[in-house]
Amino acid sequence: MGTGMRRATIADVAREAGVSTSTASVVFSGKVNVADATREKVLAAAAALGYTGPDPRAASLRTGRSGIVGVVLAGELRHAFLDPVTTVMMDGLTDALASISTGILLLRDDPRDDEPPAIAEAPVDAVVLIGCSARAGELLEVVRQRGLPVVVIEGGAGIEVPQVTLDNREASATISRHVFQLGHRRVASITLPVDSARERVPLTAEREAVATVSVTLDRLAGFREVFPGAVAVTAGGSLVDEGYLVARMLLATDDGALHDDRPTAIIAQSDLLAVGAIRAAEELGLRVPDDLTVVGFDGIAADGLGSLELTTMAQPALEKGRAAGEQVTRMLGGEPGESVHFSCEFRAGETSAPPVH
Repeated sequence: MGTGMRRATIADVAREAGVSTSTASVVFSGKVNVADATREKVLAAAAALGYTGPDPRAASLRTGRSGIVGVVLAGELRHAFLDPVTTVMMDGLTDALASISTGILLLRDDPRDDEPPAIAEAPVDAVVLIGCSARAGELLEVVRQRGLPVVVIEGGAGIEVPQVTLDNREASATISRHVFQLGHRRVASITLPVDSARERVPLTAEREAVATVSVTLDRLAGFREVFPGAVAVTAGGSLVDEGYLVARMLLATDDGALHDDRPTAIIAQSDLLAVGAIRAAEELGLRVPDDLTVVGFDGIAADGLGSLELTTMAQPALEKGRAAGEQVTRMLGGEPGESVHFSCEFRAGETSAPPVH
């Protein structure tokens, strides 16, 4: 039976197989058991006609849903996926959404010029906001005005919005205490960005007062519990190159002369930043951990450390993404979403040691 250039329909398949349209439909829906012989006959007819399944556009018109969940990431997408934490978290999210055959639309958090944020008009059924976005609060309000189900991963959202949270402050304090107990007192922190400007500059009280990235502020608060007066410098993102550049600022002059009062330890807010700091130290002739202790945060499999194992706080990135997907699934099914909390685990490595006096 030919259909020319027209896309074959389920009715075409039913006629070809000699069954009713409803019987052919349930074969593809998988929601009702049918006899094996009938299923084989329908699938054979579908293969002959080149029919691969219901048109998702038609399904969207029937249900009023797009079958898409929007995920808002901070900054450039090409940079976001250089961070293994993001990729692992997205794996968990897609795993959890697979049960409802939902696709994912990746969106940036920053609008172009004076345009509204992309999430304001994106054809999505629900939204996942990543809390490391400097505009998380603004975007949350946009999503709530649209009446869409939303889950926030690590960001302030209020008690009425389901959140996937991490003990950022407690974990940062834990690894900072580790550095303190080793005997370090000249300590500096390389932080994640604090706002949409993503500047690579020392963090002043004024900048901190208007900061909008809760993950950065929580980890900074844990660091300050142990080292209240220590220097902190913001990086332009969770990137190895950013860690390298900030560490160079902390350790040496522009011409490579080591500062006499350089820190004996650097506490980085991500493992990628820590890797960059280690590269900078080695380039300047410093040995890690003999001359400089460097610790991170995330627990990723970081390249560029050679045989060294990084001292860090390991977070459950896969589980965080999966939890967000499970809550989206619940809400799209008509159930209320719930908040889920995770904790980090201290992982002793080979990049921390007592200072050389």
